[in-house]
Amino acid sequence: MKYTAYSLFLFVFLFVHPVAWSSDLDKEKRWSEQIVDSLMVGESTELEAGGNKFLGIYTEATAGRGARAVIIMHGMGVHPDWPDVIYPLRTELPEHYWSTLSIQMPVLANDAPLKDYLPLFDEVGARVDAAIAYLKKQGHTKIALLGHSLGATMGATYLAASRPGDIIGFVAIGLSVTDLDAKMNAARALEKISIPVLDLYGSRDLDAVLNTRQQRSRAAKKAANKYYRQTEIEGADHFFSGSEDILVRTVFGWLKRNFGPLNKRFFTKSSG
Repeated sequence: MKYTAYSLFLFVFLFVHPVAWSSDLDKEKRWSEQIVDSLMVGESTELEAGGNKFLGIYTEATAGRGARAVIIMHGMGVHPDWPDVIYPLRTELPEHYWSTLSIQMPVLANDAPLKDYLPLFDEVGARVDAAIAYLKKQGHTKIALLGHSLGATMGATYLAASRPGDIIGFVAIGLSVTDLDAKMNAARALEKISIPVLDLYGSRDLDAVLNTRQQRSRAAKKAANKYYRQTEIEGADHFFSGSEDILVRTVFGWLKRNFGPLNKRFFTKSSG
């Protein structure tokens, strides 16, 4: 077979120098503009990671600024004010004394397959770190991480890496396990997580979530994580349609049980 100079160049370009992937920043910008213009609850803030700006929506606890906050990470192809799962949690947890910061995660086109999200996992750490830094500036010292769907997988990957212990607990909603790559394998990540974990899903969830329940549970046992809990919400689907109230109550109840009763010491900037 004969190769032209162009075909040799193309071979080298594609296989020796892989194409660099990154989040669809134009899409993020469009969403950010739409969200900021219509935002009714919470306040928008511009965060920065890796030289790129991204949207965060901060909603302060109704009892006033306190030590407790939750970073919320949405799923594949959506945004930090998405009506399913994200909006109910980011707006209602503050009514239960937990401030929230819902952040824009790396995204691709709507029709992008899951495997194309693999390179975007490299962008997750910097975004979560930026969110933690922002919350600390607001006086929050008790910070939990919450992710839905792919956001839960990204959260697990983040926590499994060698990072400072800034996160006290992890809520993984609709978490599944994939063998596409070790970086995206939530079970492998759970084997390295020792902080309290709520593995929450619906009885009518996606097959990828339901069929890997035991795999996730075994991974937590391998980590000897005695603070891991797997909870099913009867009748709920992957997006908890019509089950928003019980979703919020379940998440808040778990936060309350694991991080103590609500008292005045959690509502001062100097509390630890």
